[in-house]
Amino acid sequence: MSRSFRPRVLAVSLTLAGVLVGTVPVAQAATHDAPSRCGGLGVDADARIRYESDVVIKTPLRTVWKLQTDVERWPSWQPPVLTAERLDPGRLRKGSRFRWTTPAPATPSTPATTLDITSTVRALRSHDCVLWRGPAVGEGLRIDEGVHLWTFTKVRGGVRVHTEETWTGSQVEADVPTATAALGWGLEAWLRDLKAAAEDRPTTRS
Repeated sequence: MSRSFRPRVLAVSLTLAGVLVGTVPVAQAATHDAPSRCGGLGVDADARIRYESDVVIKTPLRTVWKLQTDVERWPSWQPPVLTAERLDPGRLRKGSRFRWTTPAPATPSTPATTLDITSTVRALRSHDCVLWRGPAVGEGLRIDEGVHLWTFTKVRGGVRVHTEETWTGSQVEADVPTATAALGWGLEAWLRDLKAAAEDRPTTRS
């Protein structure tokens, strides 16, 4: 991807989320013997656009889980998330829906726009995993469906956060390398922001 059109911010999860700088990331190799699942569900096995990554966060699991599932507060620690609202009350759970927005800069084939993302939680195990999916729509840009999986595992000194996401849709599939690069930068930025926010919080017993 040349410097003339490298995206600066892209967040979906669904996700386009992230600050896009430097060189294009190489998609992470699978780190599990079997595909990750949450309640028996995983990302789209047939999707052409996919990315996965991990980070270890040095703070209790409870802190990380609270940040990630308190959707309405995402804009307070994720600069690429412009707005976020829950569409139903109570704690995040299976069936919960939320709407959020993020800027998507121009690429060679799509204009700069703001994506409106409506996500539905399809699986959730408290303090263990969450999977949501849904479309992202902006003026001149559409992702038919993004499927985003997060898993959280206690490790020595903190929490290992693993994330995977897939995108489908004729528009993004027309340029798989560019879409994959954007997705990768988004997920890496989300992990960096989550780590920074969680490690900056006062620790609580997990």
